[in-house]
Amino acid sequence: MPLSLALIPSATKLESNGAGPSFDISSSETRTFLCRLTISDQIEQESLDVSIWGSADGQDFGKRPLLKIPQQFYRGTTKMVLDISLRTEVRFVRAKWELNRWGRVSPTPMFVADLQLEEIPPMAGDTSMRRAIQLSSAG
Repeated sequence: MPLSLALIPSATKLESNGAGPSFDISSSETRTFLCRLTISDQIEQESLDVSIWGSADGQDFGKRPLLKIPQQFYRGTTKMVLDISLRTEVRFVRAKWELNRWGRVSPTPMFVADLQLEEIPPMAGDTSMRRAIQLSSAG
């Protein structure tokens, strides 16, 4: 069964820089995930930077993220693919976020967001052959 992870749980109110809990992905078959960042509320003149970090032991997440999601300013959903199939040492992932606020109004940034990861299941090995057979028998 494909993994489904909430690196930032639904409707989380973000008001300062932070990091979420780590999740064990060692049971992932493909080690490839569809990442979906959704911002459901925000105030003006602010930005949100979200990244996904990997670790071998769940403690040391290194100095560089596995994936940086483009900087966000407004409500909406951004999707990206995280492929760590060649990074076999990574057993844990977690999200980090940084908020920035500018202007003369309230100095505290605020976003309501969530970050979901859905494992992309493996493709059947003979999918292309089955499709070729279907096309040739249809003609």
